[in-house]
Amino acid sequence: MTLEFLGAARTVTGSMHLLSVNGSRVLLDCGLFQGRRSESFERNRSFPFEASSIDAVILSHAHIDHAGNLPNLVRSGFRGSVYTTSASRDLCSVMLADSAHLQERDAAFVNKRLKKRGDPLVEPLYSLEDVEQTLAQMQGIAYRSKTGIAQGVEVEFFDAGHILGSAVTVVDIIENGTTTKLGFTGDLGRKQMPLLKDPEHIDDVDILISESTYGGRVHDPISGMEQSLLEVMKRTLDRGGKIIVPAFSVGKTQEFLYILFRLSDDGMLPKIPIFVDSPLAVNATEVFRSHPECFDEETSKYILGHEDPFGFGRLKYIRDVEESKKLNDVKESCMIISASGMCEGGRILHHLANNIEDARNTILLIGYMAEHTLGRRLVERQAEVRIFGETFARRAEVVILNSFSAHAGQDELLAYIGALDHRRLKDVFLVHGELAQAQQLSEKLKERGLSKVHIPERGEQARFGR
Repeated sequence: MTLEFLGAARTVTGSMHLLSVNGSRVLLDCGLFQGRRSESFERNRSFPFEASSIDAVILSHAHIDHAGNLPNLVRSGFRGSVYTTSASRDLCSVMLADSAHLQERDAAFVNKRLKKRGDPLVEPLYSLEDVEQTLAQMQGIAYRSKTGIAQGVEVEFFDAGHILGSAVTVVDIIENGTTTKLGFTGDLGRKQMPLLKDPEHIDDVDILISESTYGGRVHDPISGMEQSLLEVMKRTLDRGGKIIVPAFSVGKTQEFLYILFRLSDDGMLPKIPIFVDSPLAVNATEVFRSHPECFDEETSKYILGHEDPFGFGRLKYIRDVEESKKLNDVKESCMIISASGMCEGGRILHHLANNIEDARNTILLIGYMAEHTLGRRLVERQAEVRIFGETFARRAEVVILNSFSAHAGQDELLAYIGALDHRRLKDVFLVHGELAQAQQLSEKLKERGLSKVHIPERGEQARFGR
């Protein structure tokens, strides 16, 4: 058996790992790499293997850095099945279609420059037709239901509590008469987060591939997130400003809306208009509504009481481009929630450009910001940032509320991995984290008695058995 780490190795995007066993090749995730435009374009276009050689894909969840390159895999010749949860499959139907649109837009942008230089033009990574074929190859599997996907390979999903449909995967592998259990966290959520169920613990495994996004950081307590948000809102409203919230359209937006709903239900939410300016978020929210089996007990009670956590008063969803542009003319205080979450594209760039130079305003950051993104430059509170090729002075206040993170922090990762039998757990591979974060988590795991903790480089292989 061989594991090859082909993406999200010492970085947080482009999740992709290859399992080779019994003559079969199984891909764990097939995500888009997100970073500098030129590097992203090249890395996403070409696979380090023949797509037709892949027999099956196991998809941990629908976020683009885990699922976003599946249509390109299909376009390149993959004809097997993609195994995921039903909720992830439904989310992929809206997310991948949106991604196809963005691929076309990005290709058109690049081609303008190439045409001026007389260079060959590029094609989008994939089209809507490729997305439709990908969805046709997806098979939804219920949590805690073992499914055979290749010779000697069975898959079982457990709720990861990260986004709707997210899964921790346990792969049972029988090779040469010996059974090996491989665990793959995908992106691990946190206990007591609003909306979704807590992460489920898995049975003991022999090998674990774990995310390490916040491997060196402990989040602020979840219990204080609502009060922290209210303080930010009050401070901004007192100076007559707007609150601009970059948020991923799937998962983070719905979670944030649920917090606002609870504050509204308790009569604590300030009386300002709230806009969700993202067509993808509108479509994804409909998918959330159709999967109540993923919600925690509190959310289920609201729904059983015929309350809609995603549609309370003063909340307005915006699809139309012209409506989005009209938000520039809003003079009174308001909150605008828009994508992309890392501020690398989408309508959030227009809202930042229109509001970042006003000291009355607040840019509220509630999610992870990868290296080389505008979001990271905002986290660093740089005095000037470039948006649409123009330089803007950052006068707006930047507030970071990491209690809203949907990724497990260091203490939560240690608790999750610590619950596994260390005598059985032979190897741990830390992925989906910048090197410094993975190194800090590695040291903590070694202090707790796990000696074989690895931080693989991209392209590195690990062999097991004979």
